[in-house]
Amino acid sequence: MTNRITLLPDHVANQIAAGEVIQRPASVVKELLENAVDAGSNKIQLIIKDAGKTLVQVIDNGLGMNSSDLHLAFERHATSKINIAEDLFTLKTKGFRGEALASIAAIAHVETHTRQENEEISHCLKIEGSKVIEQTLSTQPIGTSIGVKSLFYNIPARRNFLKSDNVELRHVIDEFQRIALAHPEIKFLFFNNGTEIFDLPEVDFRKRIIDIFGNKLETFLIPVEEKTSLARLTGFVLKPSHARKTRGQQFFFVNNRFIRSHFLNHAVNAAFEGLLSPGYNPGYFLYLELEPKTIDINIHPTKTEVKFEDEQSLYAILRSAIKHSLGIFQVIPTLDFEQNQTMDVPYAFKNKIPATPPIEVDSSFNPFNDSVLRRKPKTEEWEGLYSKIQSIQTDETTSSNTLLEVPQTIRVFQLFSKYIVCPLQTSMLLIDQNRAHQRVLYERFLRAITSKKGVSQQLLFPLIIELNLKQKQQFKGSEEILDALGFDMKLNKNTIEVIGAPEQCPPIKIESVIETLLSETDQDFDDQHFSFADQVAKSMAKSLAINSGEILKLDEQQRLLDDFFGCKETTVSPFNKQIFITLDKGEIDQKLS
Repeated sequence: MTNRITLLPDHVANQIAAGEVIQRPASVVKELLENAVDAGSNKIQLIIKDAGKTLVQVIDNGLGMNSSDLHLAFERHATSKINIAEDLFTLKTKGFRGEALASIAAIAHVETHTRQENEEISHCLKIEGSKVIEQTLSTQPIGTSIGVKSLFYNIPARRNFLKSDNVELRHVIDEFQRIALAHPEIKFLFFNNGTEIFDLPEVDFRKRIIDIFGNKLETFLIPVEEKTSLARLTGFVLKPSHARKTRGQQFFFVNNRFIRSHFLNHAVNAAFEGLLSPGYNPGYFLYLELEPKTIDINIHPTKTEVKFEDEQSLYAILRSAIKHSLGIFQVIPTLDFEQNQTMDVPYAFKNKIPATPPIEVDSSFNPFNDSVLRRKPKTEEWEGLYSKIQSIQTDETTSSNTLLEVPQTIRVFQLFSKYIVCPLQTSMLLIDQNRAHQRVLYERFLRAITSKKGVSQQLLFPLIIELNLKQKQQFKGSEEILDALGFDMKLNKNTIEVIGAPEQCPPIKIESVIETLLSETDQDFDDQHFSFADQVAKSMAKSLAINSGEILKLDEQQRLLDDFFGCKETTVSPFNKQIFITLDKGEIDQKLS
């Protein structure tokens, strides 16, 4: 009888384990940068080629390793961070499981040079697919240099699942920014294909944010600080005027580790309650320092999700501290009930002396003129006055019946400034104006992209929009599609000059639409042109569609319906939400019976 259960070979087990930790080049960047930080470095260089597919190299000036440590570092579950299980609750470092280097070595070619301060030469180790190929001595500066080449070379299927260089580079930038924001005291350098992307000197937290996201963010930063027995909170929130529909500028750090927390994000949203328009999200860069024993970070392979011992108290601290900061910096409006603002003199007129109003006299006017006194009203004037009174009475009668009877000439009307009601012969359609317009715009934009015949409306004055690095990379990867939509733009060093925009995009919305299109996003765009075009068309439609609560004129209502019923798909919006419902006459009769 043969056994059905067997032990996997080590190289297969390592490849499977690597799949849990290493998903793309950005995963390698994250693990190597975190190791460099844990090594006590104050200068770290990241060098990549082809968005990390060909090479990811991290060079630091940290503690380095001796020959024995170098060998052990690439064994599974080898770590210098913990010895017993209880150590998991006193961790102050980033890595601790001992899986990262072993996982990387199982699916790539790895070359490591390392040297400690008390050694004159460095040690070099080359590994391919978990097998040691070469071990030599070399001459390298103090610290460690790890180069990872040909990622997923022995797992072609995984390599084929990688996205385009543009997409993978954005993920790498994401990981780099998170580490750099968490450690402003460390100098970071970042090179891609020989071009310098970032040169971040040692600075404070505020300056690090500005260095990464651009100078235009400086005026929007509001400091937040609170210290309690449970936690210490520092950082910044962005003014409500800088809120965006995307969540690209939302960063939580717990003990210098980037995390995601829907619970804490809800606390921030609660602090901004009443200050943001619907659908907009606040931006923030917040640090929390807690006792390691009060949090559990060992609940997810990427260690970006944590569990807190006292979540409710953290929620209250976060919410009250942010509301306090918003109040101090006069973001929250205040009311003075003792002052009648209608009596205030406008600022521009405070120092002006009122001028004597001009007096005009008609010297030819004589109230005692016989022709004026003896003049009698003409019969036509009386008849005209009577007809006006009769007209007013008729209008009042008509208006009193308006709610009961709609004139037959009007085929549609707006309900609650949200729905378009369209009476039919035996039923009635109730159409969501926002979703219907989304569908209309989505199909128009998709046709424009695929046919590359988008109509551009030239601007009277060019619009200059400042870009951060990630938005700049996104622009380079989507320039062709934006051009097909009707955008006429020119990329400069750190800005784009908008000369023209699609005719459906009002000038006042151009900047917000472009920022939304080029904003940071967690969703991957496929290499296939249609999938990317589909996402762009959806984003544009969502940004430019008529909102709920927007009052439409009769001709605008009719035009929207005409456009909507000309669409290929009329049942659901681009985001698969129902657009309209039908009320049959029988259903209405039944409710009124």
